[in-house]
Amino acid sequence: MMCDAVATAAGACLGSSAAAVFVESSTGIAEGGQTGMAAFVTSLLFLASPVIAPVITIIPKAATAPALIFVGVLMMGSVREVDFSDMTAAIPSFVAIVFIPFTYSIANSIAFGLITCVLIQLLIGRIGKIHYLTVILGLLFVLCFAFMVTG
Repeated sequence: MMCDAVATAAGACLGSSAAAVFVESSTGIAEGGQTGMAAFVTSLLFLASPVIAPVITIIPKAATAPALIFVGVLMMGSVREVDFSDMTAAIPSFVAIVFIPFTYSIANSIAFGLITCVLIQLLIGRIGKIHYLTVILGLLFVLCFAFMVTG
């Protein structure tokens, strides 16, 4: 956990998404990388990335489409776990899924899904049923989008 916290803070300072750091870490742990060797090899590869990155830019963006489609298919596998008979879960899930292509951002789509979840709980009078940090995070997302400057 300390490694995740430090990586998230360092990644934020360098412009990386905190969610990306968490997903990468949890994926490594899920695959059995618990001794630190996987993290060590990953750090070596990150150190090599400034040298390798210019070579990778030679690959056209269209060549990455099959990999992105495969990742999308893997992400859709989680949809079957959503209880679509419960609209308080189905609507925020739907919003989060649909807003990915509209916003070109997984992070923003998750934010819209969370805001939708809080709004639904507020409208049906069950705001006390969700964790107070979820409500605070939803309000912070609303403020973030309200004061977002577009250029």
